[in-house]
Amino acid sequence: IAVFVLHCIAVMLVFLLHACREFPGCGNIVTFSQFLFIAVEGFIFEANFGRKRPAIPMRYYFIMVAMFFTVSVVNNYALNLNIAMPLHMIFRSGSLIASMALGIIILKKRYSVSKYTSIALVSLGIFTCTFMSAKQVASDSSLNEEDGLQVFLWWLLGIAALTFALLMSARMGIFQETLYKQFGKHSKEALFYNHALPLPGFLLLAPNIYHHAVLFSQSEPFQVPVIGLTLPIMWFYLLMNVITQYVCIRGVFILTTECTSLTVTLVVTLRKFVSLIFSILYFRNPFTAWHWLGTAFVFVGTLMYTEVWNSLGPFLAHWRKRPKEE
Repeated sequence: IAVFVLHCIAVMLVFLLHACREFPGCGNIVTFSQFLFIAVEGFIFEANFGRKRPAIPMRYYFIMVAMFFTVSVVNNYALNLNIAMPLHMIFRSGSLIASMALGIIILKKRYSVSKYTSIALVSLGIFTCTFMSAKQVASDSSLNEEDGLQVFLWWLLGIAALTFALLMSARMGIFQETLYKQFGKHSKEALFYNHALPLPGFLLLAPNIYHHAVLFSQSEPFQVPVIGLTLPIMWFYLLMNVITQYVCIRGVFILTTECTSLTVTLVVTLRKFVSLIFSILYFRNPFTAWHWLGTAFVFVGTLMYTEVWNSLGPFLAHWRKRPKEE
């Protein structure tokens, strides 16, 4: 429950950071802050100030990091290409499709009929939401024909960026899977190197990060409760996002070692759904019945893929018989 609540808080803080019209495209400074915090923490407690040798050879981490950094940056920039936050989250929920497709192609995997059915549902849901969003962008009456076409082309570029990031993320997952089979599972080590090695890459984004740092410093002052410290409110949002995001990542790691995969999947799925609802309400994005139908397909397909129904079946059967026995 704590991990789920913190997930929601972290996502809400991201919404607040992106929502401020004075600070559009602040995703790079948010991502950089998260990477820096996790890298410093990992350098101290996991790498023991650089004295601990990695269990997995560094050359593999460099490949993994190149994928991870690319996915993070592309997903951030997609929000600047007329991609609404709900569509962004729904599209990224289609990682099952990409993972299954690349698993079949690269690892020669085969799946059951229920798995293929679940993937079809997720695909249909994403297609429905994407198609309806395309109609909304194309029919924006507040724009003239030339501007409307330009907006629509930028939206298409955003969809292409999301698709690329989705496939790259799936490829990274398969790469990690093969590494863990070869060298053993070292999640904490991977978490550290995935966030420490990409830090020099943020030099390419330094002007954008510095620009938003200046804008954040010019935001209205906010007095932090309890401690009484006053700082710009955008820096407060960013600080809270970094802390909650860090706890979330560590919390998910604890869940994967202490709980079943079903519990982890349910927490992540519920978090996505709550995040989507919050985004719709906060940003007042147009969300039609077709969008809701597509969203339902995505989440039902996701739960079907994880075989939640089969796992809950024995529990529900026992619960129904219990009153009769009493």
